[in-house]
Order: sequence, then C-alpha cells, then structure tokens
Amino acid sequence: MKLVIGIVRPEKANDVLQSLYRADVRGISLSRVQGHGGELDRVETYRGTTVKMALAEKVRFEIAVSEPFVEPTIQALCEGGRTGEVGDGKIFVVPLERVVRIRTGETDDTAVTPVQA
Repeated sequence: MKLVIGIVRPEKANDVLQSLYRADVRGISLSRVQGHGGELDRVETYRGTTVKMALAEKVRFEIAVSEPFVEPTIQALCEGGRTGEVGDGKIFVVPLERVVRIRTGETDDTAVTPVQA
C-alpha cells in the first residue's frame, strides 16, 4: 500500500478529480495549502501596497491506494495537473504501514479498496 500525495495548481483541481475518477481511483482527501517550489517570486498589489508573494496557493491530494493503483493514480495526477509551466506541482509516493477502515474494521488492502454498493 502507498500514500500518493499530489500537489497541484488550484485551477487544475477539478481536472485532477476528473482524471482520478476516470482511472477508477477513489478515496481522495484534498486540502488547500501554500508552498514554494521552482516558481519565481511574484509581486502583487494588496490594498495599495506592493507585496512580494513568496508562497503560492496549491491543492494537496492525498490518496491511499493498493499497489495496482499506484501507477494509475500517478498518471491521473499528471494528466489532470499538467500545464507545462513551472509550478505544476509534485507527486510523492510514501509507503503505508497500516490502514484501518473505521466503519468495518477492515485493514490494509481491503480498507483502501472502494466499497461496492
């Protein structure tokens, strides 16, 4: 099992969600974050004052998947999040030691597999 963390531009979040859905990837958490990578610092005017914006708004996806879903998840994040410009984001793949589905007590691969209705 892996935790796939994708950090993308906020304007690409819906495209990423659609790509993940098409890849049958479910069980997604998402949050708004700020960060700084390879983008150049930008200057904006805020209430009449020039401000150097050092951190960029991003969206962070966290998706726990079993091994067969790791590559489809990565591909979906790339497909949905890519603009070709600096600042498109990053993907991190981290091993998961244990997963427990609270409702049923299922563990590990069965806990990250989508529930069939």
